[in-house]
Parts: sequence; structure tokens; C-alpha cells
Amino acid sequence: MGQAPGGRDAELTRLERAIDRAAHRLLAGRPARGPRAFLIECAVFLLKQAWACVFGALLLLAILAARLWYPDDAPLARNDALTLAAILIQCAMLAFRLESGRELWVIVLFHLTGTAMELFKTDAGSWSYAADGVLRIGGVPLFSGFMYAAVGSYMVRVHRLHELRFARYPRVWATTILAALIYANFFTHHFIVDLRWILLALVALLWWRTVMHFRVWRATLRVPVLLVFAGVALVIWLAENIGTWAGAWLYPDQEAGWVLVSPQKITAWFLLMIISVVMVTWVYPPRAPDPAPARPAG
Repeated sequence: MGQAPGGRDAELTRLERAIDRAAHRLLAGRPARGPRAFLIECAVFLLKQAWACVFGALLLLAILAARLWYPDDAPLARNDALTLAAILIQCAMLAFRLESGRELWVIVLFHLTGTAMELFKTDAGSWSYAADGVLRIGGVPLFSGFMYAAVGSYMVRVHRLHELRFARYPRVWATTILAALIYANFFTHHFIVDLRWILLALVALLWWRTVMHFRVWRATLRVPVLLVFAGVALVIWLAENIGTWAGAWLYPDQEAGWVLVSPQKITAWFLLMIISVVMVTWVYPPRAPDPAPARPAG
């Protein structure tokens, strides 16, 4: 992990604490300034991000492997194999202490809310899955909920890995109401006007002053939280392109042949990610940055 001394060690899982201690020993005595220090910070940041993405990365690898190597005539349908793989990944995350118990309920809740939306959206024709396998509800294979769980897993893990702090974070009750409105709009826009642009404006209004402080190794960096939201939504959209290319699901314009997922979907992922962010605040209430140490007089 490369966490600096004084971090919230108690919030790491048992395995993460062991990795953290090994990282301290490895990085002990490394320069605090100069090009080498900068490269260490970059390496630690990338490793922490990779560690936070492990659930989603493993699931995406399973989807790609199913596309490239899973036989079409296998006794077990491809979608059922993906569901079993997703269950094994989730069990391994718990068995190897990659997720804590209090985080799991948020991940499960996001899984359930995502599955409910999948049932509605596939029925409305927004996208579709291959009609094979028995581990499904209606037209939705059960592995689909794990794709939403992967987003929730990343959110909770990155929060503790980077010791996130927030300056001027909006009231949780206000963000919760907005998240509920966002979720409702994913359903209601099929019957009434789509309010996504109003909802995006409300997101900007609530979070435009919020600055996220995150620790890498020695450095604690600051970035506008809206910029972080946009970056994560873009990465999810890129992963979605890989998933649709692999045939995990298809949008109507991809049924005649794969094409790039519409960039407009980035706004949908941005809004869906807000729901995940709000759920994480139920487990990790937003904390203000630690006060800067007082400078000695004179």
C-alpha cells in the first residue's frame, strides 16, 4: 500500500495491513524529494488504484476469457459460467480479507439496486443479454448485478486506501435525496421527460466547492471532487466498451455488429456513480481534512 505512518490503519483489512507493513519496510529510507520520490508516489498511486479495482478487473477478465475461449457447445451456458465466476470472486474477496464486513452490505445493496434497474431496462429494450443459461431473472443473468457491485467495491476500497478527506462536503441528507432522484430518473424517463441534465446541474451545485484530499505515500494531494467523479465515469465507460465487445450485453445499435458505446452513456455512468458515492458515505461519513500543523513562531 505504501501508506504513510499515522494513517487509519484500523480501517484496512488484515491482508492490507500486512501489505502495508511490507510496503513501509520496502520504502523506508527512500528519498522524500526529487525525481525518485515523484516516481515512488506515482507507482504507489497506480498500485493502490489497481488494488481498489481488483474486483472489477477480475470480473472483466472473466468476461473477456468467456468471449475468447469459452466453447459455444459447453454443457454450462456462458452466462451461468460468468455468474459462478462472479460468485467465486466475491467469496475470495471475503475469504482473503480484501473487503471488510461493514463494506459488504453497501456492495450488496448496490448489487440489488443495479439488478432491479437491469430488470426494468432490459424489459424496456435499453440493452439485452444472450438468452441462455438458467441462473437468471427474466432476461437478466445474475452476473450483471456483480458489475454494479464492482463499482461499489472500488468506491469503498479507494476510500480507505487513500484515506479520503473532503473539504466543504455537502450534507449527507441532501446528497441522499439527490441520489434517490437520480435512481428514480433511470426508470421514470421512459414515461416522462428525462431529467438527467437537471440532475447533473444539481450534482454540480452540491459538489462544486468540494475538494477531495487523498494520501498517496508521503504526499497528500487535493483535487476538485467533480473532476474525480468525471474521471471515474470515463473509466467505467471504457470498461463498458470492453464488456460489450466481449458480448456480455449489447445495446440495440450493436446487435448488427459491435460499435463504440455512445459517449452519452458517460453521463449515465456519472449519475449512477453518484448513487454509489452516496452509499459509501453511509459507511464512511465524509471527514474534513486534518488541520495543518502550526508553524513555529519566528
